[in-house]
Amino acid sequence: MRRRLYFLLPDVESAHRTANDLLLARIEDRHMHFLARRGTDLGELHEANVLQKTDLLHGGGVGLMLGGIGGLVLGAVIVAWPPEGTQPQMIAVLIAAVLGAALGAWMSSMAAAAVPNSRLRQFQDDIERGKVLAIVDVPYGRVEQVRALVMRHHPEAVSGGQATRFPAFP
Repeated sequence: MRRRLYFLLPDVESAHRTANDLLLARIEDRHMHFLARRGTDLGELHEANVLQKTDLLHGGGVGLMLGGIGGLVLGAVIVAWPPEGTQPQMIAVLIAAVLGAALGAWMSSMAAAAVPNSRLRQFQDDIERGKVLAIVDVPYGRVEQVRALVMRHHPEAVSGGQATRFPAFP
């Protein structure tokens, strides 16, 4: 399991130096992503992907839950008050819940793909002013070590904290 750390860096050159130091500290390249103002050339640095830039996962999760609940209620209504000439079984509740969950997850994730990640809102003004956000996924046991390394070697970096609610999966 990994924990996601955020560092705000003043420019792309500082981001390159930070990435090199993290590589020397054995943080794999695939666990480092960078977010900069639209049109900024990051060079060889990995740009943050759609899952990191948008609320896609959060929206999909909310839709899954609400769609499942809605489907469960609809299935219960169908079983309790069946349409004329039908005799739905209890399996109709399960089918409606699964279909509702799938439809809810799909619809809400489509909408959420257009919404910027709410966790990155605190960095948005700085990114628009030209700073670069480093998003680094580190093993639980190395969180403080990596934070200290970045702050020691890069005094220009500002620690943006860590994602506390959800772990970053490999």
